[in-house]
Amino acid sequence: MKIVIASANLHKVREFRTLLSIFPSWEVHWLSHFPNVVLPEEAGFTFAENAIQKALFVAKSLNCYALGDDSGLIVPALNGEPGIFSRRYAGADATDSDNRKKLLTKMVGLEGEARHAYFECALALAGPQGLIKSVVATCEGAILDTEKGNGGFGYDALFVKHDYDKSFAELSDSIKNRISHRYKAFERLLPTLHNLR
Repeated sequence: MKIVIASANLHKVREFRTLLSIFPSWEVHWLSHFPNVVLPEEAGFTFAENAIQKALFVAKSLNCYALGDDSGLIVPALNGEPGIFSRRYAGADATDSDNRKKLLTKMVGLEGEARHAYFECALALAGPQGLIKSVVATCEGAILDTEKGNGGFGYDALFVKHDYDKSFAELSDSIKNRISHRYKAFERLLPTLHNLR
């Protein structure tokens, strides 16, 4: 069976390939394998809406099962920023570093509970006939005042999960993949994935 990860983000693709490795007979592809399939601009107002849009588009375009993802960081003290704009928080062409710098600047002077934040991940599974299942999960933590670690991507160097003393960028992939928002969402999708034929 073939399933296509509706993303060309190699960091996300690597995480999903690890998670999907429990299905050794599946052919796992991603958008880099299909250069003629270009995702439309995100039009949703939530992570779930964007994930569903991606999954439906790829499933219909390639006549296959597709896994759509949208995720990002939410800081309640900043009225939910960066939220669905996490990837382009500092501008359309912003790098991860640019986005982290903007976040740190916006959080100057915020202490204690005001530094609470959480990652949210929405996953959507679609087939040629339409949406099969969508799920959402979160990972709660806090924002550091300086970057720590060289691993991960996005806001990982600034985020520490509750009950941990290392940023996501300092954790090994094996640990991060067991505790992240993406893994929690994947767990919720697993019963549906097991039923695919």
